[in-house]
Amino acid sequence: MKTNKLTTWIMVAMILGVVAGYICNINAPNAKAAKEIAGYFSIATDVFLRLIKMVIAPLVFATLVGGIASMGDSSAVGRMGVKAMGWFISASVVSLLLGMLFVNILQPGYALNLPLPDIAATTNLQTSTLNLKDFVTHVFPRSVFEAMSQNEVLQILVFSLFFGFAIASFKGRAGQHLLAPIEDLGKTMLRVTDFVMRFAPIGVFGAVAAAITVQGIGVLVTYGRFIGEFYVALLVLWAALIGAGYLFLGARVFTLLKLVKQPTILAFSTASSEAAYPAVMEQLKKFGVPDKITGFVLPLGYSFNLDGSMMYSAFASLFIAQAYNIQLSLTEQITMLLVLMITSKGIAGVPRASIVVVAAVLPMFKLPEAGVLLILGIDQFLDMGRTATNVIGNSIATAVVAKSEGLLGVTRDVDEDDMLEPPEQNALAN
Repeated sequence: MKTNKLTTWIMVAMILGVVAGYICNINAPNAKAAKEIAGYFSIATDVFLRLIKMVIAPLVFATLVGGIASMGDSSAVGRMGVKAMGWFISASVVSLLLGMLFVNILQPGYALNLPLPDIAATTNLQTSTLNLKDFVTHVFPRSVFEAMSQNEVLQILVFSLFFGFAIASFKGRAGQHLLAPIEDLGKTMLRVTDFVMRFAPIGVFGAVAAAITVQGIGVLVTYGRFIGEFYVALLVLWAALIGAGYLFLGARVFTLLKLVKQPTILAFSTASSEAAYPAVMEQLKKFGVPDKITGFVLPLGYSFNLDGSMMYSAFASLFIAQAYNIQLSLTEQITMLLVLMITSKGIAGVPRASIVVVAAVLPMFKLPEAGVLLILGIDQFLDMGRTATNVIGNSIATAVVAKSEGLLGVTRDVDEDDMLEPPEQNALAN
């Protein structure tokens, strides 16, 4: 199955999902029945995402440990980490500023003129998890097996760093005996990923059909302006990220975009970054990024470089203020961006992370937390866009770090690569 064929099937599955969801929505006798029908569609998505999640932990571990052990230079890892975090912070600032700029220019919330909600209204979102103490301690795993069982990518990264440096400290054959099976594990998990990706169109169909069955096409019309203007802002953010990538990669950035098209569509249709993670690794390899760079930078990006989520947090927070006619000065808005900048770094692993961040920040600026309820119903459609943006941002960031290290190789033929390759061509390059 070639990559472009898989992409086509995913697009077909999205269209069929919209049609099936619409039919079920208009024929469901009530909201409870629609939700029950959606539950059956979600089985396909849940199974596919479970299959993807079973790959992530061993894949991250094997590629990162293999890369560090073969590199054997702690200063190189530190240098890459500084470069990656510098890019992540810069991208976060740009994302937040663009979100603030567009919500102030387009003003999607001012036409609503809503009265303040009942003070007793609640969102039932767990915002208490977003604090510095919990975030810092959560980075370090109590058990590597617990971290792997829960797909805590940042915790797996921390353990893999220690493990990789430990192997690198062994001299001679002892280190090679440990390294060889770990590298073989990485190759095997990429092959497993190829097999799992065959089921992507089924998972996409279930995700889209379930969302439309519950919400209906009508919700896109009701919130059409908000959704449309948010996606306009996302497109501008894409242009900014691609422009920054062009400064470092030149015209090759467009080759990279072509390569990551399929994982981006997959992330968009499932609203899951995890679903795209293994495919992004594979496409970055084809672009010429060594596995030791991808294995280190990409997990960091999934925890700290959520460009789409950052823009959404700023856009949604100020939209809620506009909806209730609450005026925020420029100073207050900039302060909000700084708070969002810090708070968002602790969202890795938090369910519905972006909307939880918004709910946590609103009370700090005397905005009603229940305002989140305005966008809770369409969050699935917004999540699709911000998740795809996160994939684009992390792909460019990883390639840029590889380029800055002088390790970016030659791109393999984009048009002729198969998604499922012969085993001898699917080896990891260290």
